[in-house]
Amino acid sequence: MSTAASPLLERLKAAYHYHAAVGNVRAIFITLLAAAAVAALTHLAPEEVVIGRLRELRTVHLFLAIFLPVAAATMYLMLRPRPVYLVDYACFRTAPNCRVPAATFLEYAKQVPVITDRSVRFMTRLLERSGLGEETCLPPANHYIPPYKYCTLDAARGEVDLVVFSAVDELFAKTGISPDDVDILVVNCSLFCPTPSFVDMIVNRYKLRSDIRSMDLSGMGCSASPISIGLARNLLQLAPHGARALVVSTETITPNYYVGNERAMLLPICLFRIGGAAALLSTSPAKARFRLQHVVRTLTAAEDSAYHCVFQEEDEHGNTGINLSKELMTIAGNALKANITAIAPLVLPASEQLKFALAFIARKALSGRVKPYIPDFRAAFEHFCIHAGGRAVIDELQRSLCLSDEQVEASRMVLHRFGNTSSSSVWYELAYIEAKGRMRRGDRVWMIGFGSGFKCNSAAWECISPARDADGP
Repeated sequence: MSTAASPLLERLKAAYHYHAAVGNVRAIFITLLAAAAVAALTHLAPEEVVIGRLRELRTVHLFLAIFLPVAAATMYLMLRPRPVYLVDYACFRTAPNCRVPAATFLEYAKQVPVITDRSVRFMTRLLERSGLGEETCLPPANHYIPPYKYCTLDAARGEVDLVVFSAVDELFAKTGISPDDVDILVVNCSLFCPTPSFVDMIVNRYKLRSDIRSMDLSGMGCSASPISIGLARNLLQLAPHGARALVVSTETITPNYYVGNERAMLLPICLFRIGGAAALLSTSPAKARFRLQHVVRTLTAAEDSAYHCVFQEEDEHGNTGINLSKELMTIAGNALKANITAIAPLVLPASEQLKFALAFIARKALSGRVKPYIPDFRAAFEHFCIHAGGRAVIDELQRSLCLSDEQVEASRMVLHRFGNTSSSSVWYELAYIEAKGRMRRGDRVWMIGFGSGFKCNSAAWECISPARDADGP
């Protein structure tokens, strides 16, 4: 090594030793501080540290720091809506001896002296275009000639025994629960309101508990099933966790045979047929098959035209019947739009909601010159259970919602096989979808019902466990 490099090497060695010394001093200083802190802490017991700190805090600080978060968490857990599940359901299976082909129905009508040949011809044309098949059924009393003479109160109770008890018996058999396990009972039947009530008849038949919470809904029309589901859901929120609610939907048509010639009143007796369904709901997911997501109700009874479009009244000769207005389809369409507006934000994906919002803003800004955007509900649901009120109702909903023939197949087939079974029709449609093997885990179902008032009610479900051996009616 040269002599010129020696001074530089000496300076580098000096700098290294200086920084090493300084680093050692810093390390020693930090170590001494840590040791002093540990020594200071060892002179105080942990309990004394905590107690000393707590003594320095004010009472209000303790309240805000401890009590309020605990109270808020407790209130949230107590007030948070519990999820409600569909354990299972069962539909009444019509018997072959109750079958009434179109020719038989018209022959019975001809035996009523009051009904004219003109009315018979009208009913003939109506049945040909109705979408009803040859296997729809009427209750036993309607098979006598003339039918109206045998539509007594006892016969109506006999229809309840046949339809409701058969469906509930099958439901108990499918779920394996005892009648003693039922905590809530909700029944809906629009036109038949006996005393004692439907609820009392079921309690008496199955010897249900005396502390059962029960509700009997009448006059709610064909859309009553989602109403009953919503009511049962609300009652389950107030019951202990795991409580069970039995929901029964039916329409007793025995005492409602119209004897007259008013065409608007002849239409219901041509379309309505015997049917009923029972469903078991619970807040426990054990053995549940569907999860209830939403129930949306729309009532337009504030409008006189909507209020009178499905109206029970007497004709000019004093005969009682259900009068269906010519404006029914228009009113039903308006109610459907209102229901869609309410349920869309709850079920539609963000992309569809954005399109709907932009179209709504554009219509407002341009004074309605922009065509309203109908959301694509096929992005939100895999299956549609549209009330089988008639072929025109199904056609209108298929057009309005842009549904395929397969998506409305369940509604058309239930109308063909069972006719209009009122509020229970959506359950027959669900049974049809499952019997065809189309239900999959995670699939979403939209039940839509229309009824007097005028109402459009809907319920959204999510499948948890498809039926393993679906043998729906």
